[in-house]
Amino acid sequence: MAQQTDRVVVVGAGPVGLTAALALARRNIPTLVLAAEPELVMELRGSTFHPPTLEMLDEFDVVPSMIASGLKAPTWQLRDRETGPVATFDLALLAADTSHPYRVQCEQWKLMRLLRDAYLKIPGAEIKFDHTVTAVAPGDDSVAVTADTPAGPVTIDGRYVVAADGARSAVRRSLGIEFTGFTYPELFLIASTGFRFEDTLTDIAYVNYIADPNEWLVLLRVPGLWRVLVPAPENADRAQLLSDENLQQVLQRVVPRDVDYAIEHRSIYHVHQRVAKSFRTGRVLLAGDAAHINNPLGGMGMNGGIHDAINLTDRLAAVWHDEADDSELDRFDRQRRLVTKEYVEKQSIQNKKNLEAPGSEFRDRLAAIAADPAQTRDYLLAVSMISSLRRAQELG
Repeated sequence: MAQQTDRVVVVGAGPVGLTAALALARRNIPTLVLAAEPELVMELRGSTFHPPTLEMLDEFDVVPSMIASGLKAPTWQLRDRETGPVATFDLALLAADTSHPYRVQCEQWKLMRLLRDAYLKIPGAEIKFDHTVTAVAPGDDSVAVTADTPAGPVTIDGRYVVAADGARSAVRRSLGIEFTGFTYPELFLIASTGFRFEDTLTDIAYVNYIADPNEWLVLLRVPGLWRVLVPAPENADRAQLLSDENLQQVLQRVVPRDVDYAIEHRSIYHVHQRVAKSFRTGRVLLAGDAAHINNPLGGMGMNGGIHDAINLTDRLAAVWHDEADDSELDRFDRQRRLVTKEYVEKQSIQNKKNLEAPGSEFRDRLAAIAADPAQTRDYLLAVSMISSLRRAQELG
């Protein structure tokens, strides 16, 4: 095979693509990353890292830096808007199951910078920015990747392609892979503020889910900010939803104040639950949002994508170095797709149903779980995604 094609092309420079690229490069596989953006995207997106994800990232020696620039969250809460804590869950109960019995609250762009810097220290590692991939053409021995650049279209060849180019993946669309599922009827609205909610809600955790049939909300702490997530009507005017007037009302419903909140960040988006019909088409493999997307309640999307990346790169390295045949990549497809359907999709859908459910049945059930250490451990294994990874191992 020609030298210029003897590499893996990773499409996408988000946390999943950069995890895959760094893992491949550390496994002595020539790797090229293509990014549509002119530089890393430094937006407030995912921010919660679960225990097994931290274990995977230990390979790259980045977790101490994530904790130093983020927050260690050993507990999280289910709260009632009126009465406060319903159940507090302490991840210390998982100390025998993980070396990281806590979540880390750290904006994903901070991890992306750490991964990028580690990746580019490896000889031959390269990121090409301003390369918007438009199509892929798999062959018997290689894959041709077409991308638009400021200088015009280019074609880049690789032995394999890892598609981590997001929910609107051009790679997935080019291959005609179905992305089945549904879109939620409401929008998700986020407002971030520097106001210290913990000074008023003194019993609050860094991660809080507030159940309410009229307006559930999620309250997350990241360094310097609280992020408030609420649902919004799909047919509402987006400019009005993002207005100071509306966001002040949202925040005032969390903690009433005599003065306005300083709003540091605002966004609104549709939320989908979709899974690709296949995570593999020949020499092209899908990971992260290109393969599956879900609502953010429970923080499973980015984490699941990183789990994809590590599962895939371990298998791809075995194939690359002639330690396994090509069918090893089918195990990636089988394991990660089934786990996504059985655990990530099912749990995230249920999380939303629980928060918006009328009555007290869910809150009473979770309070009962929190009062029983054995039930609490089983519940934490599921919501922290440890159970899903153990299920993948069972599949072989």
